[in-house]
Amino acid sequence: MESVTQFLSTVWTFLRTFIQRATFWDLLDILIIAIIIYNILRFARKTNSANVMKGIFFLIALVWFTNLLHLTVVNYLLSAVLEMGLFALIVLFQPELRRFLEQFGNSSLKGYFNRQMETQTLENAITQVVLACSDMAESRTGALIVFERNINLDSYIKTGTIVDASPAVELVKNIFFDKAPLHDGAVIIREGRLAGAACMLPLSSNNNISRSLGMRHRAGIGISERSDAVVVIVSEETGAISVAIEGVLKRGLTPDTLERIIRTELLPKEPQKKGLMQQIKDFLHSGE
Repeated sequence: MESVTQFLSTVWTFLRTFIQRATFWDLLDILIIAIIIYNILRFARKTNSANVMKGIFFLIALVWFTNLLHLTVVNYLLSAVLEMGLFALIVLFQPELRRFLEQFGNSSLKGYFNRQMETQTLENAITQVVLACSDMAESRTGALIVFERNINLDSYIKTGTIVDASPAVELVKNIFFDKAPLHDGAVIIREGRLAGAACMLPLSSNNNISRSLGMRHRAGIGISERSDAVVVIVSEETGAISVAIEGVLKRGLTPDTLERIIRTELLPKEPQKKGLMQQIKDFLHSGE
């Protein structure tokens, strides 16, 4: 008990001293580390590595606890395991590390400078795609449509046919008509325009996906795992409409729900309207 009290006292003394002497650069340093840790945890949570991360944190906690209780032999063995941890992490997280590097390499500058897309063009594309998906769901025509966001999808567009056209309802339906030459593969929409068709997408590596889902759904989930794209999928077997975002598949959507999800994900957020009292206060302050 005395060891725990002494440890907590030492931590509190360190924090108090740090707060008193902290500079702007120290706070910036902490903020950057916090952002890195947050993104690592967020990335692990979306992948199969979450349980591995929990195991690693549990092992670190055991090392600290055994050291606190002076369990010398156990602490030595656990510390030896941690010393080999770097190589083990590279082996265990090889698929996740590769995916992270792919996302980093494919990220375009527009993601960093937040370049805004033409809202009207994008709204028209969303409307046309939703109408096309509604018709294809009724006729049970399979479709795979990818809305590119910040992460560049050029490497996938190049695997198909360059189109560069407005995604009209008739065009989208014709592309996915089962006897059309471009119906196999995905359509990729960039900044409100149909950039490519018959594009090949990577399959998901998630082993927990339902066996009832075919290659079209696995490809849709796969590209959503490797990028920040919004992916719309229409099942050829059931006509069900689904959306994949960040590796998560939402199934059985109505056209209205589909449109709401796409608009929420792709369109810029509208600023909240001020209440009447706030408007009056702003007006009074403007006259000062």
